[in-house]
Amino acid sequence: MRNYLLLFSTLLLFINLSFSQEDQDSIPKTEIDSVQADLADKGVVIKDSVSFKKAKKEFNPLAPSKAAFYSAVIPGLGQIYNKRYWKVPIVWGAIGGSAYMYIYNNDQYQRFRTAFKRRQAGFTDDEFNGEGTLPLFDEDDLEYQQERFQNDRDLWLVAAIGLYALNIVDANVDAHLKQFNIDDDLSIDFEPYLDFNQVTNSPNYGMALIIKF
Repeated sequence: MRNYLLLFSTLLLFINLSFSQEDQDSIPKTEIDSVQADLADKGVVIKDSVSFKKAKKEFNPLAPSKAAFYSAVIPGLGQIYNKRYWKVPIVWGAIGGSAYMYIYNNDQYQRFRTAFKRRQAGFTDDEFNGEGTLPLFDEDDLEYQQERFQNDRDLWLVAAIGLYALNIVDANVDAHLKQFNIDDDLSIDFEPYLDFNQVTNSPNYGMALIIKF
């Protein structure tokens, strides 16, 4: 009796395995290819027959150095390299405005300095002697105006140098931030998922939450 039961159990197991193999073989390969081709048209890179993910963004370690170098050569060029075009007018306006104010104050300083030196030498033929359209400036006024424009000139020179350095730093940091946190080796990630249901003979796909430890 025990032999009959063993033989019957073996027969049932063989029949079950046969039907399982037929169910797996019943999934047409053309349907798999059709689903994968449809997903590929949508920009999804398929890794294998059941899983896929988007292509990894390329990391360029030299990009921050290049951006800083370009901004050092020509202010704003690093921002163009980073494709931050809206920053270029700001960079040019800030540095150009500072340079203009430096030149303006330096010109005024030279005018009053020349007039002050001639007054001390005993000449009164300068442009601030009150005979022209400008009011009369005595020696004290000329000295005060000379010092005022000299201080303003020096301040604008410091501002221009600071803005030039800030332009380089901005290009370097911006290039770093553009490549920040692009590695796929994260603690939590989302990936597209594709599988086939052998019972209903239909594909199942969606988004899979992956937690890495």
